[in-house]
Amino acid sequence: MTKTAKPENVVHVIGGGLAGSEAAFQIAQRGVPVILHEMRPVRMTDAHQTEGLAELVCSNSFRSDDAESNAVGVLHEEMRMMGSVIMAAADRHKVPAGGALAVDRDGFSQRVQQILSDHPMVTLEREEVTEIPEDWSNVIIATGPLTSPALAQMVRDVGGEDDLAFFDAIAPIVHFDSIDMDRAWFQSRYDKSTDGGDGKDYINCPMDKAQYDGFIEALLTGDKMSFREWEENTPYFEGCMPIEIMASRGHETLRFGPMKPVGLTNAHDGSRPHAVIQLRQDNALGTLYNMVGFQTKLKYAEQARVFQTIPGLEEAQFARLGGLHRNTFINSPRLLDEQLRMKARQSLRFAGQITGVEGYIESAAIGLMTGIMAASQAIGTQWAPPPVDTAHGALLAHITGGADADTFQPMNVNFGLFPPIELVVTPNGKKRKLRGRERKAAYSSRALASFSGWSSVTKAA
Repeated sequence: MTKTAKPENVVHVIGGGLAGSEAAFQIAQRGVPVILHEMRPVRMTDAHQTEGLAELVCSNSFRSDDAESNAVGVLHEEMRMMGSVIMAAADRHKVPAGGALAVDRDGFSQRVQQILSDHPMVTLEREEVTEIPEDWSNVIIATGPLTSPALAQMVRDVGGEDDLAFFDAIAPIVHFDSIDMDRAWFQSRYDKSTDGGDGKDYINCPMDKAQYDGFIEALLTGDKMSFREWEENTPYFEGCMPIEIMASRGHETLRFGPMKPVGLTNAHDGSRPHAVIQLRQDNALGTLYNMVGFQTKLKYAEQARVFQTIPGLEEAQFARLGGLHRNTFINSPRLLDEQLRMKARQSLRFAGQITGVEGYIESAAIGLMTGIMAASQAIGTQWAPPPVDTAHGALLAHITGGADADTFQPMNVNFGLFPPIELVVTPNGKKRKLRGRERKAAYSSRALASFSGWSSVTKAA
């Protein structure tokens, strides 16, 4: 883009999470003034611990960084092509996590905040926005799943439809020096490593069958958080399912989920454990580790009691216990147009998890696109969406019409959202479907090639 915005064409971004921070950065990089409104610390949420921008309230993982055969990794790489502030901060503050991209959550948040605070086109205002003035002509609502009640009611009133909701859970974090490494050991599943490391990115706590059976019983009978009457029928999002809910689905469910033992060998005696609890580094110093996949709704006292029965965690000290909070999102296929504007009030755009994407990086990706849309409006240039065979394009198409509005639920990026790969012709002239890793590699290479062309004319100078 070569045009510049008029001074009165300021964009207001409400919410300083991953989506709002990315949107504000993309707008500012295009020479458009942006005011980023963040209500913390004036009003805190049930899940945030700090006032920092882009604070990670749940896991510290952005999931797979494999851009050759994983849709999440493709999304990472597409964002890097666009000069994403979220990916730049994540790459700068990454910690060992096998084939995943995990970050030191404090360093990551501080880096994002520093970049935005130092940007001459960004103004950061610490205040709660409860209603949108009519003279704000270009607004992005990126308040995330923890939208304040007042703003959520405003959105509901404008859209003319009740917001949807689901529960999200948080996993505990343990002090490393309280873990018994005479029982636990370092190893990544199948010895996968980060950046050519030693394949020892996770701490593993083993269980035999008797220990596993007792642990499942403790999870099922432990004292859990109770719900208010209006919360009782609110569903969970599958990607952040509390471990007790998973355990209630069948005795062996956890052994095929977060406690699966495959690809791991006990370094102390060479045995193959019946089940394994993995912990992933949570900060750059390596002093904190989070319990992977152990989102929970157990009460605090019960968490300490039950989790200290895990071999290696008998004396565990918790830097943070798990928790549960209610998330909200709008019915995007019904309420938003192809530029993520509310059909009933076109000056309002939405970004991040409130649109019905699930996951840190998906939220940031929607923020990236919404920021470009808002900057295009301010400058007076035409918005051209990314091709639907890219990760960004597939996500955008899904939430703006590809999904069924009657059954719309939060969705992670996955190759099922991408247009199908055509049949390939074999040397003997027959056509066949691609399968397995070959199919994923084809989706990935097609997406990155397609996105490269789009980004070359869309990326900020």
